[in-house]
Amino acid sequence: MKINFAMWRKASWELIKMDSKQEWESLDVVSKWLIATRSAVTTVTIYSCIIAGLLAWRDGNFSWLPWIILTLGLFIAHGTNNLLNDYTDFSRGVDKDNYFRTQYGVHPLVQGFWNKSQQIQWFLVSGVIAFLSGIFALYYTGFNASVIGLFAFGVLMLLFYTWPLKYWALGELAIFLIWGPIMIAGVYFVLALGQGGDFSNIWYVALAGIPFGLSVASINVGKHIDKMIPDKQKGVGTFPVRVGQTFARYVNMAAIVIAYAVVIYLVVTGYFSVFMLLILFALKRAFYAVAVLSKPRPEGPPAGFEAFWPTWFSGFCFYHNRLFGGLFILGVLLDTFARLFEKSLPLSLNWMGAIALGVAAVYAIVQMLMDKAKKAKAA
Repeated sequence: MKINFAMWRKASWELIKMDSKQEWESLDVVSKWLIATRSAVTTVTIYSCIIAGLLAWRDGNFSWLPWIILTLGLFIAHGTNNLLNDYTDFSRGVDKDNYFRTQYGVHPLVQGFWNKSQQIQWFLVSGVIAFLSGIFALYYTGFNASVIGLFAFGVLMLLFYTWPLKYWALGELAIFLIWGPIMIAGVYFVLALGQGGDFSNIWYVALAGIPFGLSVASINVGKHIDKMIPDKQKGVGTFPVRVGQTFARYVNMAAIVIAYAVVIYLVVTGYFSVFMLLILFALKRAFYAVAVLSKPRPEGPPAGFEAFWPTWFSGFCFYHNRLFGGLFILGVLLDTFARLFEKSLPLSLNWMGAIALGVAAVYAIVQMLMDKAKKAKAA
């Protein structure tokens, strides 16, 4: 079996559609796992861990090996949850009859690529690897009571997100908390505790995790709005099903806006420097997402969006999250570097941030002019 590195890269960046079992069987183990666990989405876990790692580095609490083990373990745990999610919904009959989930990516059970026994085997192998990462975290921190609590919370979320939390309209809140303040502050706490460092900043770290958590949750809420009609028919009581499309759309718009407001607050209060305002260059995509969310979901794909259907709100929120998350991480990275080498900088931290914003603005303007020139030439 040939290792398909190109598929690893593709599956880590976009959701894969595939109809041929023969093509599926020809894939290597890693490619199958990445596709089956929807790794294009689960990479948000890596983003959360990067943010936590950078904040720990900034405060002198970083260590490479523990961070790599935690990041890989949490990434695999996220994938394990998705395997269980598909198994549970398939077993309960939710994924039948061309359900939303089966339209946007490979579903090995529905398509007959795997049987239920094989799905459980993949789930167990992934789960054991993730579990061992958690055991390492416990050992690394001397079996600290708070870390034991985080570990137990993670196990419970992995096992019970699909049912009953998602059915009780609590899944969206769990997504926000887990990939925002809990995961970012949790990884930071483990790294700081293992290093014997100071974690008095932990509440600011948790607050810094809120914008990214909101951005990730916006994808989830958008997806649940997209599929609320079939969910309602199948008895899946997600947040949009419980509160209705209009209220859910406005909550999602608020989540996007609040993400920017929290970052600006952290800059104003001095926890972050002006470097973090790089996230403002994602505002164009935020406006797209908010504009789309301000109107009811169309009955069918608008012209030009056929390839992305049935994702609609989730697609625009995902499009925003990719840039917002990337700029958020870049801002934290530059902020961290600048603070670590602040004494050797020719200007103050915020002035350096302002210069970075200026350079980014020039680059954005040049790109815009080049795009306009290409369109004019094509016309």
